[in-house]
Amino acid sequence: MSAKSVEIIPASGTEIFIPLNKLKKSPNNARKTPHSEAAIEGYAASIAAKGILQNLVVEPEFDGEGAATGFYLVTIGEGRRLAQLLRVKRKEIKKTEPIRCIVDTANDPHEISLDENVTRENMHPADQFEAFRKLAEERGLGAEEISARFGVTAHVVRQRLRLGAVSPKLVQLYRDGDLTLEQLMTFAITDDHARQEAVYERLPFDPDASTIRRLLTETHVAATDRRARFVGLEAYTEAGGTILRDLFTEDRGGYLEDVALLDLLVTARLGREADTLRSAEGWRWTEAHLDFPHAHGMRRIYPHPVELSAEDQAALRAVQTEFDRLTEQHQTAEELSDDVDARFGELETEIERLEAKRQAYDPDDVARGGAFVILNHDGSVRIERGFIRPGDEKPEAETGPEGDAEARDEDDREGEEAAPDGEDDESASDEEDEDQPLSDALVRDLTSHRTLGLRLNLSEQPDVAIVAVTHALSAQIFYFGANAHVVGVQPVKTDLAVHAAGIEDTVAGKAWSDRHANWARQMPPDPSGLWDFVAELDHDSRMALFAHCVSLTVNAVKLPFDRRPHALAAARRLAEVVALDMTGYWRPTVRSYLGRVTKAGILEAVREAVSEEAAERLSDMKKADMAQAADQLLAATDWLPSLLRTDVPQGQTDAQSEAQDGEPRSQAAE
Repeated sequence: MSAKSVEIIPASGTEIFIPLNKLKKSPNNARKTPHSEAAIEGYAASIAAKGILQNLVVEPEFDGEGAATGFYLVTIGEGRRLAQLLRVKRKEIKKTEPIRCIVDTANDPHEISLDENVTRENMHPADQFEAFRKLAEERGLGAEEISARFGVTAHVVRQRLRLGAVSPKLVQLYRDGDLTLEQLMTFAITDDHARQEAVYERLPFDPDASTIRRLLTETHVAATDRRARFVGLEAYTEAGGTILRDLFTEDRGGYLEDVALLDLLVTARLGREADTLRSAEGWRWTEAHLDFPHAHGMRRIYPHPVELSAEDQAALRAVQTEFDRLTEQHQTAEELSDDVDARFGELETEIERLEAKRQAYDPDDVARGGAFVILNHDGSVRIERGFIRPGDEKPEAETGPEGDAEARDEDDREGEEAAPDGEDDESASDEEDEDQPLSDALVRDLTSHRTLGLRLNLSEQPDVAIVAVTHALSAQIFYFGANAHVVGVQPVKTDLAVHAAGIEDTVAGKAWSDRHANWARQMPPDPSGLWDFVAELDHDSRMALFAHCVSLTVNAVKLPFDRRPHALAAARRLAEVVALDMTGYWRPTVRSYLGRVTKAGILEAVREAVSEEAAERLSDMKKADMAQAADQLLAATDWLPSLLRTDVPQGQTDAQSEAQDGEPRSQAAE
């Protein structure tokens, strides 16, 4: 008789040890989706550390004739079988490793397999957190050891240990369903129970994770802050600073806790940068500031074109020749070697250095002027040069005859009604100055008539009026305190950096700064030469200067307390007339927009710019992840928020557009 026919089948409920290579997957197993690699890895790590804690449930295999084959089918415990096979592959155990099993031939194998996977309740996450903490505190196991024993990564263990350090009061709220797991994870950013509980008391109804994180870190500085980027995390920690890390989200470096230390390091380094600049360039003074001091009250001077020295000209020709030669040699190369690429970089740097010498400040201005060393919004250093303190101005600029005459005129205007003309004439006669043959009252009288004549003549000569207004605007914009304008037009300038942090660092901000500096460099050193400069410009250049000066006064900033409906309406009309397209100046990014609006605002932007489907795909994301994803989606679009859009006038026809572009009607001819 064969071995199969005499094999004894253990009774149902019997516990036996079966060699691993005699176990097979049961076709009656209710779980059809394969176990993930991570799950099998976890089982293997757990079994290696503690053995198989739960017996496998098996049934004997029979062949087509009803005879036992000697193999057993695993009804419950397939994941543990696969984990042991993985350990065989790693040569941790032999393929004949005995596996403790329970034989079950009484129950339906498919039903008990289904029962195993359905009628059980997972351990509450809060219990997991506390159990991991207990292993760490009572048994002294580190994250790496715990991860090896449970088949999870060390990072996951650290996350669970951090959750175990959340205030017991908040953990109980989580157990009771009053806090979500996401909210609890956010509280774990700090292990200060008192702070956690204090923030919880301040929370609005059903807050999102970003609100909790903001309240917990409101006294800290993000590692992405310009101060942290400027100093560097390594320098900060070496100085004794501590960093708070969020193990559950991409915190981009964490949060710096010692703000006072960080500010001290920033101030010290900016101060060193300012000292280096002063010694290197010879300025009378340099000041370090976190932000540009817009209320400095100083006149600014700009560099002017100068000739390069013979030595610099020769050096520039040499490096330019080498640059051109290398360009010609490698113009067909698809990719440059590291050496050639590095040499190109060196030559470009040297050319830029020598070309920069074509613009220079007057040595006298450097000797009495200064510069501000400022921290840019990207963490880099920005230098603003050429500021003259009032006390360092040249004496003749302060007490010149024009300034004295204007001061007297101002005094006369203030006292005009206090002294009748006759009395004033008599007083002037009594106290007549040898250097002034005419009385102040008579001078005022005569110059008033002259002013009226100027007004009449100027009103008939619009070209000269443009010169006069351009002169007045330029005199006040480019010459601080010069009082050189005869036309009473005063530019009111709004400092946009006060309202939009970092605007001066944008592409548009730098373009405006370069344009302004270009005009400033062309201004004559002495304001007395400004009229001739403006008058001698060709028509296009004069109009360009006029447009630049006028544009500096534009103010379309909408403030919460500002009630200027007509001005803002005019701003909208101006945007239409100049065909303003903000897509060339602004883009919706996490920093500029997406990180500063609600999740609903982000989804609305994606919905408008991309599609309803794209917005739907983002709807379940956390806000930070949603903002990043939206940033990438909107990058390829021209989407703008409504405040930045320029309306196209309704019903405007091509003929109307052409009419607007034609010659304007003369009101004087009506």
